[in-house]
Amino acid sequence: MYSSFEFHLPTKIHFGLNKIEQLDQQLSNVNRAFIVTDKGVLNSGLVEHVTKILEKNATAYVIYDEVEPDPSVETVDKVAGVFQQEEGDALIAIGGGSPIDTAKGVRVIADNGGSIRDYAGVNLVKKSSSIPLIAIPTTSGTGSEVTIFAVFSDWEENRKVTVTSPALAPDISIVDPKMTMTAPPRITAASGFDAYAHAAETFVSRASQPASDALALSAMRTVHKYLRRAVYNGGDVEARVKMAEASLLAGMAFNQSYLGLTHAIGSALSGHAHVSHGVAIGLLLPAVIRYNSISQLDKHVEMARVFREVDLSMPEWKSIDQLIEDVTRLRNDVGLPQRLQQVGVEEDQLKAIAADSIKSGMWKFNPRQASEEEILNMLKDLF
Repeated sequence: MYSSFEFHLPTKIHFGLNKIEQLDQQLSNVNRAFIVTDKGVLNSGLVEHVTKILEKNATAYVIYDEVEPDPSVETVDKVAGVFQQEEGDALIAIGGGSPIDTAKGVRVIADNGGSIRDYAGVNLVKKSSSIPLIAIPTTSGTGSEVTIFAVFSDWEENRKVTVTSPALAPDISIVDPKMTMTAPPRITAASGFDAYAHAAETFVSRASQPASDALALSAMRTVHKYLRRAVYNGGDVEARVKMAEASLLAGMAFNQSYLGLTHAIGSALSGHAHVSHGVAIGLLLPAVIRYNSISQLDKHVEMARVFREVDLSMPEWKSIDQLIEDVTRLRNDVGLPQRLQQVGVEEDQLKAIAADSIKSGMWKFNPRQASEEEILNMLKDLF
């Protein structure tokens, strides 16, 4: 069968060291920028890089720095109200996935009204935006700087909600690895492993295609080679550049071909037990790889070659064992937790987590359609 696919990337990407200095070239029609960030990024001095450029360009700005990790729908609605009060004419998101996703949500509400809850689902955003959105990532992992997705916490229902629409894609993404140099080891580890998981899941997705496969394989190779270095020495410029590249490529890949069971369970785990996203993904990915491998055997063997030379005379199941061993070692080497108990998950939460996992749209793109019982057994094994 011959390939047939579409590939669309609406975001214009500026990648490289010192690319942040070209921000002024993107501000020709901006009079009052609204900066969305968090306290950690603000205190690191990274926002100051941006505000100096705005001041030099005589562009007024407002800073909103109260975005929390895994932002809630209430936070997004609140920030949208502040944005409208401040009468900004552009959004600049500086941070990891939380500020970038929040800015995406703010733009949706500013153009369409209501609450971000109203747009949870696929293509429920009716109006495309005239408000420019510039994403400046300060971590390497979420890929939010190039995707059509935004994820928020709904604490009323103990779940994560995902808004999916081409209207969410940033107009411009400035990926300057220098902006990631201050990310602490634990964030570097969790976000970097998440980038690997994005690539791994999209590679075996039911919607996978040649273009996203190429991006995903490149991202996996890069994470394998450079994540440990970035975690162990945050000042390693080459490692930071390569991890920023891996995050970007993995984001471009799953923007086309979507994710799978790891992220479906991970979202439910974060919603019920408030486990941070990257940590949840690290806990789950090796087990999901084993579960999926029997339905995408050839591709999983190809993934195994990312980590080591595979003996082609070796039984395929042996290659899968080596893949799981290597992925697990990478996770452990960068200090991510290995058991659900370590991150405060209660055993009586597992059934609800399993039940919510199969409600996720990501579950549908997994190469194997896991039952609630299979997911529950997986969680029990990880407990």
